[in-house]
Amino acid sequence: QVQLVESGGGLVQPGGSLRLSCAASGIIFSFNDMGWYRQAPGKERDFVADATSYGTTNYADSVKGRFTISRDNARNTVYLQMNSLKPEDTAIYYCNAKRRSIGTNYWGKGTLVTVSS
Repeated sequence: QVQLVESGGGLVQPGGSLRLSCAASGIIFSFNDMGWYRQAPGKERDFVADATSYGTTNYADSVKGRFTISRDNARNTVYLQMNSLKPEDTAIYYCNAKRRSIGTNYWGKGTLVTVSS
C-alpha cells in the first residue's frame, strides 16, 4: 500500500519560513520523481517543484529563489524549504510520487500552509 504523508504545514507571517516533509512508503523511492504541488482556494492544483530520480530539480517561476526542494533517498523523504513566504503562497501543499517508466502517479492528502499577518 502506497502512502505519502505530508507534514510541516501551518500558519506563518509574511516573510517567514516553513519546511514541509513528505514521508513515502510502499514505493521504490529512489526510482520515483518526487514533487510538490499546491492548490489555493478556488484554484486548480499547480506544480511547485520536483526532484527527479536522476537528481535534477525544477521549480515554478513563482517560487524560484525562495523555495528549495531536496530528497533523502535513505529516509524515503522529500522536503520543501520555503523562505520569504507571501500571502499568495497560501494553499494546500500536496506531495507527489511519479514513476513514468511504469505509469504510476501517487498523491498525499496534503498539508495546509497559511501565510498571513
